[in-house]
Amino acid sequence: MLDFFRNHKRLMMFMLVLVIVPGLGFIGIQGFRGFFDESANVASVNGHKITRAEFDDAMRRQLDQARQVLGARFDAKIFDTPERRRELLDSLIQQRVLADEAQREHLTASDDAVRRALLADPVISSLRKADGSIDVNRYTQLLAMQGMTPDQYQERVRYGLALDQIPDSVQASAFVPKSVAEHLAKLAEQQRAVQQLVLHASDYASKVKVDDAQLSAYYDAHRADFATPPTATIQYVVFSPATLGTVVSPSEADAKKYYDDNAARFTTPREVRVSQILIPSPSGAKPDEDAAAKKTAQDVLAQVKAHPDQFAQIAQKESKDPGSASKGGDLGWSTGGVITGDKAFDAAALALKKKGDVSDVVRSAFGYHVIMLTDEKPSVVKPFTAVKDQIEKELKSQQAAKAFSDSSDAFTSTVYEQAKSLQPAADKFKLTLQTATVTNKPSSSLPPDSPLNNPKFLAAVFANDAVKDHNNTQAIDVGNNTLISARVTDFKPAATPPLASIKDAVRARYVAEQAAELARKDGAAKLAELQKSKSTAGFGAEMKLSRTDAQSVSPAALSAIFKADASKLPAYAGVDLGNTGYAIYRVNAVLPGAPIDPARLAAAQQQLSQIGAQADMQAYIDSLRARSKVKFYGATDGKSGSAD
Repeated sequence: MLDFFRNHKRLMMFMLVLVIVPGLGFIGIQGFRGFFDESANVASVNGHKITRAEFDDAMRRQLDQARQVLGARFDAKIFDTPERRRELLDSLIQQRVLADEAQREHLTASDDAVRRALLADPVISSLRKADGSIDVNRYTQLLAMQGMTPDQYQERVRYGLALDQIPDSVQASAFVPKSVAEHLAKLAEQQRAVQQLVLHASDYASKVKVDDAQLSAYYDAHRADFATPPTATIQYVVFSPATLGTVVSPSEADAKKYYDDNAARFTTPREVRVSQILIPSPSGAKPDEDAAAKKTAQDVLAQVKAHPDQFAQIAQKESKDPGSASKGGDLGWSTGGVITGDKAFDAAALALKKKGDVSDVVRSAFGYHVIMLTDEKPSVVKPFTAVKDQIEKELKSQQAAKAFSDSSDAFTSTVYEQAKSLQPAADKFKLTLQTATVTNKPSSSLPPDSPLNNPKFLAAVFANDAVKDHNNTQAIDVGNNTLISARVTDFKPAATPPLASIKDAVRARYVAEQAAELARKDGAAKLAELQKSKSTAGFGAEMKLSRTDAQSVSPAALSAIFKADASKLPAYAGVDLGNTGYAIYRVNAVLPGAPIDPARLAAAQQQLSQIGAQADMQAYIDSLRARSKVKFYGATDGKSGSAD
């Protein structure tokens, strides 16, 4: 057969043309390449692709969430790293692995479970009419604005509930013995009486002698540390919903229609104020202990029903919750359907309809509760006049976001095609042409979320195409619906100043490093001497530290103090403080912490159970992943991958 192919090459070429070229006519060259090109995907799990678009969207959401939380303290380079990208990809793979397992186990959720989940949603709950039923028309309109039908949304909820069954089952099975929680709680509260002796590096500066030869040698060895960074003077334009000059303010009629269509948004949800009596009984309690706690709770409930006006006094006497017992069980005001975060507790509390209503005994992860509704604020609809300005602002923002979405490709093409100037893009989209001088690293003088501090943007500015050819950079996506493009008008490369011009700075740095080294050497020698002499000379006043109360002691020092051998007191621990110097701690005594009350112990046991559940869940996911076929396509490092 191979001989036939080799001896009839021209015939075989003709046959290939007949077979392949018509196929290209149907699907195109790009489509033909698509059978083999995996560049649009980042990974696959059991054949299910995780697309690059899905990954990029998840990364963008993660950065935007961090930006909203941190505000001016946000630094993109901390979050957008290869390690973070790999963690994000791992989380997407875990979601896919769990979804596959849920499908294999035929997990689903009943219609009743979906209904309860929908009614627990504060937004949907706010759509209730006077008779208690949900306003279906408003519900449908609300979903339509998000591009979904009620059936689609309900199936999404059903899918989420099905997936939740796996971690919920693992969580329910987690258990930590009371003795373990007690032991760890005692260790956390244990105190150590210590004294501190610090050898400050600054005290050794006068002992450092340096001549010109040493200074020159140090300068030569650390030239890069004294180099000035490259700088570029740039023109740039920022393309975002906020900078677009083509957006028109909405009319009052538009605002009124939006108000009518989204009445739930402008409805203040019901607020409740509840008080509780807690009888602790963690989920891992022994059956007889749990039964005794339940019996006590039932007796307390009988007292409350007999004297509901004395709930606060009964709570002060009977409740074991350290946060609320002294306040008569008061938990304060709550809204949004969440009071404590425990599903059973919150459901029972929110089911109370009027002031003075008392629940039956409620079982939670912490024990048994008796709950009273002490006050409530019914939901209130804000009038249109009160929210008109807010709506108009939001509608304008939405129009700007749509204009941004519709025009972003055109902006990207314009700055690329008109590569020698940004003026055409500025004119076309009514943007302001700005100037700045930047270095190749983010500047501390700019807000961390400034687009000029974005690492991808700075890398594009200092690329050869921008620096040497003075072409526009491509439109760089810096997150938060913002694109930026720049053109370099002047460039100064990195340079190291001559020693003569920075001699004082070089000397100061050399002296600081040598002084710190002298402090370290003296500290180590002093530590060895003290371990023999057991002297107290030079130490400061005694402090009492615990793992939960370090006072002013650094984490590294606290770790060294608690690692010191407590069987041979006094014990000594030395800690290198870097350029600050060296510290020695004398451990004089180990003191037991304060007794742990039952409620705190129950909370500690619950927290440890949750930690154990997380570890169990991760082990379970790891086992699922081990028997799944996972393939990487190099989304984070640009290299192709293989089966995991």
